[in-house]
Amino acid sequence: MAAQVNGDDEDRQITLIDDQGNEELYEVLFTFHSDDYDKSYVLLYPAAVGDDEDIEVQAFSYDADDAGDVTSSDLHEIESDDEWNMVQGVLNTFLNDDRLSGK
Repeated sequence: MAAQVNGDDEDRQITLIDDQGNEELYEVLFTFHSDDYDKSYVLLYPAAVGDDEDIEVQAFSYDADDAGDVTSSDLHEIESDDEWNMVQGVLNTFLNDDRLSGK
């Protein structure tokens, strides 16, 4: 899977390209760093989702360069169940805290 980051910090979008070459635009929900895994993570959702639709959030670990930019080779799939559980816990905290999610 490849990715391309578009826009600035106010309107961050990533285009993901699957194995068949299909492109889909995603919005960055949020990013965070885990000291336990010493990795940074990005959580994404499809840009073409309506307000009343359920969304599927994608999560990846990533490596940014010194300027904070992310390129296609910088997103990494999360393979460990323990790591997925940690990311799910952070997402649940985000979704359940009105101050964080902007509800």
